[in-house]
Amino acid sequence: MVAGVLLAGAAGIAVAQTVGDQAQTPAAGLNLPQNLQIFGKADPNIRKPTAIVNDAVITGTDVDQRMNMITGLRNLTIRDEERDQLRLQVLRQLIDETLQIQEAKQNEITVTPQEIEQSFNRVARNFQRDPAGLRTYLTQIGSSERSLKRQIEGELAWQRLLRRRVEPFISVGEEEVKSILERLEQAKGTEEFNLREIYLSAPPEREAEVTQAMRAMVEKMRTGTPFEYFASNMSEASTRAVGGDLGWVRPAMLPEPLARAAAEMQVGQIAGPVPVPGGFSLLYLVDKRTVLGADPRDAKLSLRQVSVKFPQGLADAQLQARAAEFAKATQAIQGCGNVQKVATSIGADVVDNDSIRVRDLPPQLQDIVLKLQVGQATPPFGSPQDGVRVLVLCGRDDPRVAAQPSAEQIQQGLEQERVNLRAQRMLRDLRRDAIVEYR
Repeated sequence: MVAGVLLAGAAGIAVAQTVGDQAQTPAAGLNLPQNLQIFGKADPNIRKPTAIVNDAVITGTDVDQRMNMITGLRNLTIRDEERDQLRLQVLRQLIDETLQIQEAKQNEITVTPQEIEQSFNRVARNFQRDPAGLRTYLTQIGSSERSLKRQIEGELAWQRLLRRRVEPFISVGEEEVKSILERLEQAKGTEEFNLREIYLSAPPEREAEVTQAMRAMVEKMRTGTPFEYFASNMSEASTRAVGGDLGWVRPAMLPEPLARAAAEMQVGQIAGPVPVPGGFSLLYLVDKRTVLGADPRDAKLSLRQVSVKFPQGLADAQLQARAAEFAKATQAIQGCGNVQKVATSIGADVVDNDSIRVRDLPPQLQDIVLKLQVGQATPPFGSPQDGVRVLVLCGRDDPRVAAQPSAEQIQQGLEQERVNLRAQRMLRDLRRDAIVEYR
């Protein structure tokens, strides 16, 4: 608050001390006193799980069901010390979702039950279930069909609101597109990155809490939780709707801290938390390429995969011995012509793939495969549970020089970027104007 002191007390007692003549220190333009006195106890991070947002009630059940949906659909195990942090993030997400639905209705935008049902059915297919099976599963994990449909309604309503109130007023001029094409030509041969980002705002009093939460996310990612899961459910950036996807960007298009981090990353790596204005970001490098240049990782490969599974219950020493035998046999392969013969001798399976790109392989294999000559095999990789395998290179078609993007593609990219920025501002204004009461 900007009255010179922070008031916190149930009775709203007047402050007897004046602070107008105290030394002031800049704090985000709030002109706060250097030596202030806080009355009462207040922790802004402690929220009871019920909120009233402009007369719309978010109950504790709503929060619990959304949390269970997030963790259950991804088979996540949340430690007790992480649960309170997740609860706060889910509550903030539900508040944003409520504000978006309310603003859409104010603009006479409605999402019909039929449209929500169609999207629900698509989500079911994405999780390899039929709609009835998804409903049953949501109930089993402590969530509900209603919770998922509420999220779907929020996303559809917000997209339509942006199409009505933002997209018609976004324009990109021909000169601007021409300028970008010229810069692309000048940047020919330099690197650009395909990035995903998770952004969390962090006022000074919450910096330690946010960085700790982000480090916990990274640990979860290392044990198999997809980056896109946290980006879709936790990120405060407008890219949350697309799993945090920033698309292809060059260093000059990023804030300096993110540009430095991206330049040092390898494909498949995660960087952060990276301090950025207003908060912190996590970056995931999906891919990288050379601007308007031929990227070796676009080469198409003809591969033969040789794989073998080990019997269950083998001791570690036996597993190591079997793996060594497999490695010795496969490294003796001399060209793709005798792959089948070697595979038969060791009881292995062979699978062919004649049109896979280097960049579509796991990041750990890409550099290895690029160094192979035709007829050579990779070192063995895999696990005792999933099987051990090698890839034999049978052929390689090197890529041509990449084509320059069209003016239309550049225009669409700029328009989408500006829509995202306007969406962030709209949501910020909705939060600022909202009346939110916690109980």
